[in-house]
Amino acid sequence: MRLFCLILLFCFSLSSCKSKSNVVTKKHRTAKTISKRNPSPSANTPKSIVNIIDYAKTFEGTRYKYGGTTKKGMDCSGLIFTTFQKENIVMPRTTGDLSKEGDWVDVKEVKEGDLLFFATSKNSRSVNHVAIVTATRPGFVEFIHSTTSRGVIRSTLAERYWYLAYVQARRVL
Repeated sequence: MRLFCLILLFCFSLSSCKSKSNVVTKKHRTAKTISKRNPSPSANTPKSIVNIIDYAKTFEGTRYKYGGTTKKGMDCSGLIFTTFQKENIVMPRTTGDLSKEGDWVDVKEVKEGDLLFFATSKNSRSVNHVAIVTATRPGFVEFIHSTTSRGVIRSTLAERYWYLAYVQARRVL
C-alpha cells in the first residue's frame, strides 16, 4: 500500500508540472522596407519635367491638408498645381479638372511627368486622386502624391491598392 501511495504521489507531481494556461504569443508585424534609392528620370526627359519632379520630391513628408499648396499642408491636386506652377505652367486646381487636361496615355506608355488618376472611393470609379509619375521602366511605375493618411509620399502601381484604384494616365507636357 505504501508503494502504491508513493507511485500515486509521483504521478500526481509529474502531472502538476504541466502548465494549465494557454500561452499566447504575439506575432510581430514586419515593417515593409522601401528602398531609399532615388530613381532619376531618364536621360531624354525634358529639363522642365525633371525640375517638376525634383520640386515635387521636396514636399515628401508634408502632411495632408485639404486645399493645401504649401509645406505646411498639401492635398493631391495642390501638389500638381504647385509643382507645375514652379515651371510657369498653369494647371487646373482640382482633380476633376486635371483629369480633362492633356492627352490620354496607355499605362504601359507612361513617362516621367505624366499624371495618374485614381478612384479611391468605395463603389465608385469617379476620379478623386491624382499623382505625378516620377520614374518608369518596363512593368514599373513610381509616382509621388499626397495621401490623407501619410501626406506626400512616393508609391508604385505594383502596390495592390493603387493598382486596383488606377483609372487613367494623361500627358500634359
